[in-house]
Amino acid sequence: MKRQISARVKTILILAVVLAVATAIISGLFGTTWAGKAVQTVLAPLRSGVSALTRQAERYYNYIFGYEALEAKNHYLEQRIIQIEDEVRSADSLQRENERLRELLHLSEEHPDYHYCDAYIIAWESSSWKSAFTIGKGTSAGLETGMVAITEYGQVVGLITDVGPNWATVTTILDSSVEISASVASSGHTGVVQGAFSGGSAGKLRMNYLPSEAVLRNNDQVVTTGSSVYPKDLILGYIEDAGFDETGVAKYAMLRPAADFDTLEQVFIVTQYNAG
Repeated sequence: MKRQISARVKTILILAVVLAVATAIISGLFGTTWAGKAVQTVLAPLRSGVSALTRQAERYYNYIFGYEALEAKNHYLEQRIIQIEDEVRSADSLQRENERLRELLHLSEEHPDYHYCDAYIIAWESSSWKSAFTIGKGTSAGLETGMVAITEYGQVVGLITDVGPNWATVTTILDSSVEISASVASSGHTGVVQGAFSGGSAGKLRMNYLPSEAVLRNNDQVVTTGSSVYPKDLILGYIEDAGFDETGVAKYAMLRPAADFDTLEQVFIVTQYNAG
């Protein structure tokens, strides 16, 4: 911001100019005569005053314009810092994306029948009873309701439940409305997995309808059994606890979701796969 020269500085500059001009004129008129010497004697203190005023005016001048130069330099440095921070964030984002794509390549090698559409999360719609988010792709990218969203590691994230031309809503597996047929990978025991919002279990999954004879161990992996919606052997989570349900006949297991929802920023929609 440009600073205005104050009235005090203007006054000092004007007085300095006037006194300097007056001194020069008088010196020219009287020269080196005795009268001139007398006048010079009288003017000597004035000349000292003019010099002092001039030095003070110069200091003010240097301060004002030096301040403006410093202010301009600080503004430039602030803009450069903002630019560098943006470049660092972009580089970090690209690095994370490259890592995800490398992992997805490994998954594609294991499941060559999978076809994907990658999408970034643009908004979350989480509450005490619902867990969903919006992605920035829709029907124009070939997406439909019922398609499953996964991570680059083959971890189940959720299911597309609503879609528009350039957006889609993914309801996550943490939502109790989503039910998935699943099995314990080590034993093959099957059940149904859904979000466990009640009983202080928010952020967990619950696997119901397990047979009473099922032996369940901590960190046992739970995967999808395969259907017209979910491909087989996608990872849902890991067993953390187990017990008998309210009927006392069947067992249930509490799961830690395989996908890290706290750091999720990009998902991969499985648009096509071999259900057989």
